[in-house]
Amino acid sequence: MPMNTRRGYTLVELIVAVGLFALVMLLTSGAYLVMIGLNRQAQGIATGIDNLSFALESMTRDIRTGTGYNCDNAGDCSGGGSFSFRNQAGEQVTYDLSDSALRKTVGATRSILTDPSVTVSSLKFYASGTARASGGDTRQSRVTLIVSGTVATGPGATRSFVVETGATMRGSDL
Repeated sequence: MPMNTRRGYTLVELIVAVGLFALVMLLTSGAYLVMIGLNRQAQGIATGIDNLSFALESMTRDIRTGTGYNCDNAGDCSGGGSFSFRNQAGEQVTYDLSDSALRKTVGATRSILTDPSVTVSSLKFYASGTARASGGDTRQSRVTLIVSGTVATGPGATRSFVVETGATMRGSDL
């Protein structure tokens, strides 16, 4: 058979094809790894914020149905670090900041409300209309909570947050 009638690929053509394939795969896998990292970061933020949201919702639900509001045992407050009231069962409930976490104390039982991925740096309560502070005022009791801190987004990475929410007492405190 004559030499120029045979068909096939030369060694140079194979090397170029394999090189191009390797380059495309390298770029594709790099983009894939970046997407995995971003997904983990987004999941970390979502988990932390969901946990914080659950803790704040639990706090506002308890506060809304409680009576006898007072901040730092002083009635009305503007920026107090702890908040106390009586729940529906008549137990004394206190919310405060403990070791960078939101803490709930019911009687002698203490529990941490936030996940370790959430670091709370500031917790402030603003209360108005508490009957105790003004000797039996007739204003509807209202509490505003401001929480700030950071949430872990991955190994060694954090995002800061500031969340504000409020609760108004359902019943009257007269």
